[in-house]
Amino acid sequence: MATFAPIRLPIKRRLQTAAVLVWISALAVTTTVFFYLCTIKYLWPLIIIYLLWILMFDQAPERGGRRFNWARKCVVWSYFAQYFPMTLIKEADLDPSKNYIFGYHPHGIISLGAFSTFGTEGLNFSKRFPGITPRLLTLQSNFNIPIYRDYIMAHGCASVSKESCEHILRSGPGNSITIVVGGAQESLAAKPGTLDLTLKKRMGFIKLALVNGASLVPTLAFGENDLYELYSTSHTSRLYHVQQFMKKALGFTMPMFNGRGVFNYEYGLLPRRKPVFIVVGKPIHVEKVEGAPTTEQLQDLQKKYIDELVTIWERYKDKYAVGRSQELQIVE
Repeated sequence: MATFAPIRLPIKRRLQTAAVLVWISALAVTTTVFFYLCTIKYLWPLIIIYLLWILMFDQAPERGGRRFNWARKCVVWSYFAQYFPMTLIKEADLDPSKNYIFGYHPHGIISLGAFSTFGTEGLNFSKRFPGITPRLLTLQSNFNIPIYRDYIMAHGCASVSKESCEHILRSGPGNSITIVVGGAQESLAAKPGTLDLTLKKRMGFIKLALVNGASLVPTLAFGENDLYELYSTSHTSRLYHVQQFMKKALGFTMPMFNGRGVFNYEYGLLPRRKPVFIVVGKPIHVEKVEGAPTTEQLQDLQKKYIDELVTIWERYKDKYAVGRSQELQIVE
């Protein structure tokens, strides 16, 4: 039996819910708008030019996107962060003369904490870390979707390809990237009360740091996995194999999950109102290597990174993960 939201609620709570709905529905709304515009024949020449430009000429996703501060600072994102609420915990200052790779953990269902922290100014990232310009990286396939691509680029999103990462890191002091390291595989383990990080075999961002001399900043979000109820599937089930096939073919997969609705608290696509505490850890200084990093260099830096993540977990778990059902686990 669903529990419905009361008719009388403070306007602030309504605005918070509306802000989250804006983000959750962005893909569906922009796609609907695009197909509606396609029904207007007078716009066909412009639409054809736009599509050709996307497919053949626009390199923005590989060049840091088209970031607009007015989009990031829009008041809607303050309400977005207040909905849960989300809190940013800063462990150390970051030198604006350097470049950084922020590793965000866990992926959760849709990485809401990563967007709030690095894709908007809802948590005042620029004020907390002056001189640092982060780009939240996502799959290249997202930039093939008309209108939606421009919407996410306006918030500082860019492609997670190697070329994109290196272009941003070499674009001058302070230019930094955020990678949700666990990716699609980790989203299948986003059970409330747990923190299983897909990290053991993830060496791409480690190599990127060594080749570019970019410092690593582990970022751990307590509560990200609590925002949705995940329906876990057996590794031998047909659904799990479909999810794995989808991940290999498309780069993303679709976990079976449930949240809440706009007017009810039990079923829907909106996240639950659960607090999220995003700890931006101390930077791990990385010396630039010439040529290809050795296996020993990669493993040594990975160990330092994992050790720092575990340190963050141990420091804050009894404060921000009181209801956990298990300890942090590094898997795969």
